[in-house]
Amino acid sequence: MSDTDLETPDLPAPLPASRLDEDDRLVPQFVRDVMERVEAGDDEGARALVQPLHPADIADLFEQVDSDDRRALAAALSDMVDGDVIAEMNEHVRDELIDSLEPHQVADIAGQLETDDAVAIIEDMEEDDQRAVLRALDPDDRAAIEEALTYPEESAGRLMQRDLIAVPEHWTVGHVIDYLRADDQLTTDFWEIYVVDPQHHPIGTCMLSWILRAPRKIRIADVMKREQTLIPVDMDQEEVALRFQKYALISAAVVDQSGRLVGMITVDDIVHIIQEEASEDVLLLSGAGEGDINEPISESYKSRVRWLVTNLFTALIASAIIASFGAAIEQMVALAVLMPIVASIGGNAGTQTMAVAVRALATNQLTRSNSWRTIGREIRLALLNGATIAILVGLGAGFVFSNPALGGVIGAAMLINVGVAGLAGVLVPLLLERFDQDPAVASSVFVTMITDSMGFFAFLGLAVASGLVG
Repeated sequence: MSDTDLETPDLPAPLPASRLDEDDRLVPQFVRDVMERVEAGDDEGARALVQPLHPADIADLFEQVDSDDRRALAAALSDMVDGDVIAEMNEHVRDELIDSLEPHQVADIAGQLETDDAVAIIEDMEEDDQRAVLRALDPDDRAAIEEALTYPEESAGRLMQRDLIAVPEHWTVGHVIDYLRADDQLTTDFWEIYVVDPQHHPIGTCMLSWILRAPRKIRIADVMKREQTLIPVDMDQEEVALRFQKYALISAAVVDQSGRLVGMITVDDIVHIIQEEASEDVLLLSGAGEGDINEPISESYKSRVRWLVTNLFTALIASAIIASFGAAIEQMVALAVLMPIVASIGGNAGTQTMAVAVRALATNQLTRSNSWRTIGREIRLALLNGATIAILVGLGAGFVFSNPALGGVIGAAMLINVGVAGLAGVLVPLLLERFDQDPAVASSVFVTMITDSMGFFAFLGLAVASGLVG
C-alpha cells in the first residue's frame, strides 16, 4: 500500500505571527485591523482576516473588542459565528451576543451544538425568548434540551451529552463494527461503547481499541469491562469532576434514578468544569463574585459590595475592642504602633490555613473521618509558626522601644493570635460545610474578624494585665 492510499486529516495551517503572539493570544494590531474594516463597512476584508482563525480564537476576538462593537462584528462575520465559536465564548460575551439574535438564529446555532452546550446557551435566556427558541428547534433537539432543563443547574444532567453508542450484551464484536459503519446517524465523537441490558441499564464498557483488536466472532460481553463509574443524573458538576480526576476517566455513563443509561460525560467538558470551580473558589474567598472582566458592572457591584458591607460590620467589633482600651493606648503610644503588626500577622496566618482547608474540602481530602486529625495538625503548625514570629517580633520590639516587657507582651499576643488564626482557619470552613454552606463564600470575612478581634484583645489585654500600662 502506497502513502497516497492513506488519507490524512486536513490540519489547520499555522497562523501568521502577525495574528498571534508567542502565547497564542491575538495581537492588538490584528484586532484593530479587523475592527477598522468592520467600521469602514468592508465586511469581506474583515472575513478574510478572520477566516484562518480557530473557533476559539474567533471567540477571543469578540472578547477583545468593546461591548458596543460586538454586534457590528457579529454582523460583519455573519455565518462565521457558528456553534463552534459560540461554544468557546466567555459566558457574559455569549449571552450579550445571543440577546441580539432572533430566536430562529439562536435555534440554528443550538442545533449545531451538543446538548450540554445548547443548554448553556438557552438556560439563562428570558422565559419568553427561551420558549421561542425551543419552538424553532427540531423536535428531537427540543425534546433533549427540554429534558436537560428539568435537571438542577450545574448538575450532571445539564452537563451530559445524549449522543452515545450503546449496544446489547449478546452482540458480537462483528455486529458492533457493522452497526457503527452502517448507521450514519450515530455520533462520531466517542471513546467508549456502553453495553446495556434489555432494560437499558449499563452493565459494562468497551474501549474502541479493544473492539478493533478483537476477533469478530467474540461476544462483546466477553471483552467489555464490567467495573465502571456511573454518574447519577442529579450529581453536582464539582463532584463529577472529582470522580473523573480520582479515577482517571475519559468518559462516564450518566444514569437516572432507575439506573437507566441517559447520557455520557466526556473529559473535555470536565476540563472546563475543573477550571471554573477552581477559579470560583479562589474568587469567592476574596468576595469578588465571579470576577469576570466581561461581567456587567451592576452584577459585579452587587456581588462585591455585600461582602464589603458585611466586613464593615465585623470590623466594628475590632474597633470596639480598641476603644475599650483607649486609656491604655493613650499612656503608651507604642501600643498603637504595634497593634497593626499583631492583626496583620494573625490575618495572614488565618488566610493560609483557610485556603488549605477550603481546597481540602473542595477536593474531598478533608472529610468527617479525618477532620479532628486535620484540626490538630493545623493547630500544631500554627503554634510553631506563632512561636517563631513571637520570638522575632518580641526581640525586635524590646530592642526598638528599649522595653523588654513590651517585647514579651507582643510576643505572647502574637503566639496566641497565630494559634487562634490556625484554629479559626480550619474550623470556620468546616462549620460552614457542615451547615451545607459553601465554605469559600464567607470564610474570609469571619476568619478576618476573629483574628483582628483576638489580636487586639490579646495584645491590649496582656499589656494591661502585666502592668505595662495602668
